[in-house]
Amino acid sequence: MPECPELHLAGRYINRACGALVFSGGVERSAVGRGPEVPFSSEAYRISAAARGKELRLTLTPLGFAGAPQELVFRFGMSGSFRLCSAADIPRHAHLRFRTRDSPPRVLCFVDARRFGSWRLGDAWQEGRGPCVLSEYQAFRENVLENLDDRAFDKPICEALLNQKFFNGIGNYLRAEILYRLKIPPFEKARTVLEALKEQERRRKNPSLTLSKKLKLMRENPDILELCHTVPMEVIATEKNLYDADHPDNYTAFKSWLQCYLVPGMSSLRDRNGRTIWFQGEPGPMAPKGQAPRKKRAQVESDPEAVTPNVPPRALRRCPRAAAKPVPAEEEEEEAGDGPRKGRARRRRNAAAAPALPAPEAQVKAERRRSSARRGRGTAPAL
Repeated sequence: MPECPELHLAGRYINRACGALVFSGGVERSAVGRGPEVPFSSEAYRISAAARGKELRLTLTPLGFAGAPQELVFRFGMSGSFRLCSAADIPRHAHLRFRTRDSPPRVLCFVDARRFGSWRLGDAWQEGRGPCVLSEYQAFRENVLENLDDRAFDKPICEALLNQKFFNGIGNYLRAEILYRLKIPPFEKARTVLEALKEQERRRKNPSLTLSKKLKLMRENPDILELCHTVPMEVIATEKNLYDADHPDNYTAFKSWLQCYLVPGMSSLRDRNGRTIWFQGEPGPMAPKGQAPRKKRAQVESDPEAVTPNVPPRALRRCPRAAAKPVPAEEEEEEAGDGPRKGRARRRRNAAAAPALPAPEAQVKAERRRSSARRGRGTAPAL
């Protein structure tokens, strides 16, 4: 799921790619987009973007004195992103489209294959979200430390880190990386972890410490709130959208950067919200009861020269080992056909496996079966 680094990189991408472009006309919306129609049209306008936490705001500004700007605030959901492409190559899941005045025209698209992303009209950020961990770090830090009595901090630290009221921009992969680097058990009580920072805060504000000593303390002993800022900054420093499906090299770089999330050898548990948290070592005293941590195994690299069998999805569900061996042609046809045909392929296999009997022997065996059936019903065979 896109988190604050991906939203900030999307804002940079829009400002760089579209800063010199002039857009024209209305805003096109797909029939299945999760957002309202945009009541805006202009003969010439520009687009700019700004990100805050897990939200991104677009501003459509008419050139000259042609009307008031229109603003939209986006949430990316599970797979949202922006893409500038030619009008002939609009992606399939482009749910909002802005056309340039170029010839041939280009289109800025909000693309969301899984359709969890949304937008709303206006410039207001979502109510209840705290300061951004990236762009409003000092306000974010104060908001957490001044509200440690809030019930949100009665929960495990891994669950508190997803509370956007205090950790606006932190998501699943960031929380795993932050806790791993500090060796904090994910199911330690959040207030226990964060109250220790108050004493650190007092030491750092000691007037006898020079600025260089304060900076040295911060570098040598970063706390969890500092990592909520610096870890996302590491992703932004790559200057790449690591979630971009069109650039697999980006995702390879992302996997190389990860130290804990989805990494082989790490353990995982589901928190009380159903989200998977990755960690190393003990989960902590507030770990859910009845769950045993699962370890991710290293994947064996497959031989690129090997031929991959074509296995129907239904065969995979019925028998997980089906992927290891090819499916007979007749069974593949049965699986691909319409309607419930589960028994046909099995009967066909059994029929193929049984050797054909000579005609007289087959008749004798059939007669024996009929005689046995009559005896079972209590009927004497005819003499």
